[in-house]
Amino acid sequence: MNFQDFLEYVPKLMEVALPASEAHFKMAPLERIESLKNLNLETKNPKNAAVMMLFYPKNGRTHLVLIVRNSYQGVHSAQIAFPGGKYEPRDQIFENTALRETHEEIGIHPDRIEIKKAFTRLYIQPSNFMVYPFLGICKEEIVFIPDASEVADIIELPLSVFLGDGIVASVSISTSYADNIMVPAFKIKEYIVWGATAMMLNELKEVLKKVF
Repeated sequence: MNFQDFLEYVPKLMEVALPASEAHFKMAPLERIESLKNLNLETKNPKNAAVMMLFYPKNGRTHLVLIVRNSYQGVHSAQIAFPGGKYEPRDQIFENTALRETHEEIGIHPDRIEIKKAFTRLYIQPSNFMVYPFLGICKEEIVFIPDASEVADIIELPLSVFLGDGIVASVSISTSYADNIMVPAFKIKEYIVWGATAMMLNELKEVLKKVF
């Protein structure tokens, strides 16, 4: 989609009601759905984080950025994610966390990003994080400056590809809690996007499809 056309739809996007857990559960591993439905946050005391679902123009076409995290000793090693990270008290609000982490991870200054809409928060059980996603827009072409200590690769996903049905699949993976289980996922280039990022992506996709 042409980026200028996309911008004309943004006011409508801001008005769309969020499908929330209904959209999340469509891309959740079956083993997780029941525990998410019966979640008692008072017993979890989760840490907080925020991520940026950032749209921007590339050669005049609308794109969404994702990152490939570096390999490390942790449950989210080498996974596909939105730019983002842990809330710090100096952030004051979660929007600032998403802006700060996006700057740190892929080099986009907060002044270049307009946050347009907060999406449904999502609890990530393996790491005990509550994640707050935000839709942001950068109106200029981007030269990414990835933080080599955190980001292994950057995925520039065209909106037209994201909205297509062909990127949704069921794949077999090994997780932190089970081996060789089938999970719903997005197949983007050579990457498999599943779990929390896929769940957030699906809510984003359903909101976009209500408008486009």
